[in-house]
Amino acid sequence: MNVFCKTLLASALATATLASAHAAEPLTVYGKLNVTAQSNDVDDDATTTIQSNASRFGVKGAFELSSSLEAFYTVEYEVDTGDDVKENFKARNQFVGLKGNFGAFSVGRNDTMLKQSQGKVDQFNDLSGDLKNLFKGENRIEQTATYMTPSFNGFKVGVTYAAEGASSQYGQDGFSVAAMYGDKKLKKSPIFASIAYDSDVKGYEVVRATVQGKIAGLKIGGMYQQQEETYKKDGTEVVGADSKTGYLVSAAYTIDAVVLKAQYQDMEDKGDSWSIGGDYKLGKPTKLFAFYTNRDFEGDDNTDKFFGIGLEHKF
Repeated sequence: MNVFCKTLLASALATATLASAHAAEPLTVYGKLNVTAQSNDVDDDATTTIQSNASRFGVKGAFELSSSLEAFYTVEYEVDTGDDVKENFKARNQFVGLKGNFGAFSVGRNDTMLKQSQGKVDQFNDLSGDLKNLFKGENRIEQTATYMTPSFNGFKVGVTYAAEGASSQYGQDGFSVAAMYGDKKLKKSPIFASIAYDSDVKGYEVVRATVQGKIAGLKIGGMYQQQEETYKKDGTEVVGADSKTGYLVSAAYTIDAVVLKAQYQDMEDKGDSWSIGGDYKLGKPTKLFAFYTNRDFEGDDNTDKFFGIGLEHKF
């Protein structure tokens, strides 16, 4: 912890000094704390927890190298407030890149394009109802190179190369490609849509299509996915694996400071899950929320149930 804090502080001070010297954008410190009091009934064993849900801390910034070229970076860590050890930081996105009329190119630890292509369709992201519990493809790979084209009338295409030297790649090169249209936050456009493909990323081949739209206070989204295992962790190729199909539908309705949410997800031969919940916004950076998730796995007689009440603050 001490080494991390000293390193991060030194990096922040050095970056801030350089930013001032080159009249570039200032260093931005950001993050969020999301903590819930939960009842988790898993395998017929109920436990009460006070748990962190992908709480995070990061710094990011950009430097204007010329009128047509900009350098940018992100260094982000997950902070697990419920961990029983003091060294509770885990690496998240950490990359450096260049941006210009050609688009943006970055190298480092990053979310794959398939993961980025989901937009905001997952209404229970980072909670017990997160789509990653049934769908493959929610990957953050430690050795990547990513290129994103400029926006052409709302369309963008991106590709991620995952190096075989990354331990999560099981000794194989991997590629993740996505074509996207619209604004993920649905503020600049009433619709967001994407189609994405993973080839040998973390041992899987995945095809994913996502769409989400907004009408007044109602957001409706859907996702279709096919996934097939290609490699084991030891690098052994999987031959003759069956392709599995799944889907997700979600909805959110805003009434003043309240957002009501619902989501259903199913994956062939894996299981299904449904979640309901609501947010109450106390202010722009702060909200109270509650949720209930019910999940059934194929071949398991027990139903996993999660109920949580939480507080989130962004900074």
